[in-house]
Amino acid sequence: MAVTSKTTTQSLWLAYFGLVVTPLFWAGNAVLARGTVTLLPPLSMSFWRWVIALAILLPAGLPGLLRHRAVLRRHLGTMLVLSTFSVAAFNSLLYYAAITTSATNIALINATIPIFVALLAWLLLGDRTRPLQALGIALAVLGILVVVARGQWSVLSGLQMQAGDLLMVAAVFCWGLFSVLLRRHAVPVPALTFLTAQVLLGTLVLLPVYLVDLLFISGGFELSGRTLLPLLYFAIFPGILAYGFWNHGVHTLGPRSTALFMYLTPVYASVLAGLFLDESLSWYHLAGGALILLGLVLATRIGRPAPPRSAAAPSSESGVDTRCSDA
Repeated sequence: MAVTSKTTTQSLWLAYFGLVVTPLFWAGNAVLARGTVTLLPPLSMSFWRWVIALAILLPAGLPGLLRHRAVLRRHLGTMLVLSTFSVAAFNSLLYYAAITTSATNIALINATIPIFVALLAWLLLGDRTRPLQALGIALAVLGILVVVARGQWSVLSGLQMQAGDLLMVAAVFCWGLFSVLLRRHAVPVPALTFLTAQVLLGTLVLLPVYLVDLLFISGGFELSGRTLLPLLYFAIFPGILAYGFWNHGVHTLGPRSTALFMYLTPVYASVLAGLFLDESLSWYHLAGGALILLGLVLATRIGRPAPPRSAAAPSSESGVDTRCSDA
């Protein structure tokens, strides 16, 4: 009994520790991307991040790929679509966004992933949304508009939004679509096998796009300590470690309690961006952030959503928490 109690306590401590540092890893991803975007082209960032992550994952994940190859072959089309929206599109758009918008804006918009998941689940899966959850979605969308418009109505009315903010909205939309599609088209393999296949296929999808960018657009980058270290960070911390910590938190504390820790990402990002990028918080960051935070609380904490209008979509058997952000 004492051994079981000790193990449970250690698991809880690991869950809380992991969920406190995971938003820090995601915030570091946004800040480091913004700080190194002149050294690393966005597609190079995205492609080599996943090549490194894949090299780390394969020793542990390859046996699962081989063991479940028949299942993966049957679901190859589904896996390609899921990998394209999550691994390939989400991260590439985020890194492109870092060219023209601030790390703080990236983190604030990224924090609305649960809102996009709820909205797309309503539109595509027929999930019923409670009135308070609908209010939360509306407030979070309003918060995004405040941040994107920099507090000026003329920015929206004159369609003068920064390209980076719009790219970040597109990135969050891609992750929301991935999450909803994963609910509808579950792939029945263990979590590590799913992740390894997801990263492998996403990297293959990125390869031709990266080669076009390398040969005809960006010309690549010079390999040095200033470029290798950020790539290692992108692969290990916001990638593999954040994924592992987040899913351990979901397993130990439950998805709704775990989702609360996502709110730390903009806080960490604003501090890191101020320290390393000399970014300053404006009133519209605070106002938009407050609306987004209130919207997230209402949308994710007010009970469970009502059953969908049609038959329930299959739940994910892969062990992947679809609310997890891979920023």
